[in-house]
Amino acid sequence: MIKNGLTYADAGVDIDAGNALVDRIKPAAARTSRAGTMAGLGGFGALFDLKAAGFKDPILVAATDGVGTKLKIAIETGIVDTVGIDLVAMCVNDLICQGAEPLFFLDYFATGKLDVDHAARVVEGIAAGCERSGCALIGGETAEMPGMYDGADFDLAGFAVGAMERGQSLPGDIGVGDVVLGLASDGVRSKAYSLLRRIVEREGLAWSAKAPFADTTLGEAFLKPTRLYVRPLIAALRAGGVVGLAHITGGGLTENLPRVLPEGLGARIDLSAWRMPSEMAWLVKEGGLDQAELLKTFNAGIGMVVVVKPDQAGHIRDLLTGEGETVYKLGEIVETPGMNYIGHLE
Repeated sequence: MIKNGLTYADAGVDIDAGNALVDRIKPAAARTSRAGTMAGLGGFGALFDLKAAGFKDPILVAATDGVGTKLKIAIETGIVDTVGIDLVAMCVNDLICQGAEPLFFLDYFATGKLDVDHAARVVEGIAAGCERSGCALIGGETAEMPGMYDGADFDLAGFAVGAMERGQSLPGDIGVGDVVLGLASDGVRSKAYSLLRRIVEREGLAWSAKAPFADTTLGEAFLKPTRLYVRPLIAALRAGGVVGLAHITGGGLTENLPRVLPEGLGARIDLSAWRMPSEMAWLVKEGGLDQAELLKTFNAGIGMVVVVKPDQAGHIRDLLTGEGETVYKLGEIVETPGMNYIGHLE
């Protein structure tokens, strides 16, 4: 008995859809081209010319990240256009903390059944994030995996590579009296969404409901994309005086700022120096979070910390403000190790 022949499409994988997606996203990827980019999408590997990018004695720096369970909100609401920006931001904001300029980005998109329009919207968001941070989208992988993901479920991962000239890495010579500046975040960003979703579920609210703290839906409010700090911080690094950068992601201020401090030093932070975004204040209230839990879970309204030499602090603050950032003076570096909080968050 001769069995009926099977195709890959019969198994749930549509190669033609994958090819259609590549064609669809080529214009978006092309918009991210920068000095050093050598080839478009479609090859077995992606090339990048460091010399053409202007580096003489470069050190490469790599970072990888995802978007976490924020994707569940995007999937459930169908608002998938900005999670790609989150993906890029979580990677390139880490690179700049090492003193590296992001150069190129690759993405991994996995789903059970490829919807070309849906996937294109995601990747176009990735391209938008790359374009805003001066980072070329030079490749990626689209995986159609029936049986692994249900319905419209998908997952994302990102990989960014940057470079800096030898001897210019961060953190630098951080010392007692250095000024700690904070750059405002755009809401919750892309961390602690498992707790966020638990709070929303406990309150019995739908993502389509009006947000109690904003004139938008709850889903739209919590899908606000992560802020990209790369271009303003490159300008600040070139100006001189910046000796440390800390990306405030999972672990909050409590866990992330100490990562850049020398052993034996700490930071005195005045919690009354800024106000939390309204959505975060709502989460704190409805979740019953105490201040310690808040500061090691959410970003509390600060997305990036900049440690600056005192004689350059005013200039760097003005420069970053001119670049469109909201800048707060949070405190200073002290001899007492750890995070030394004073005041209270509001």
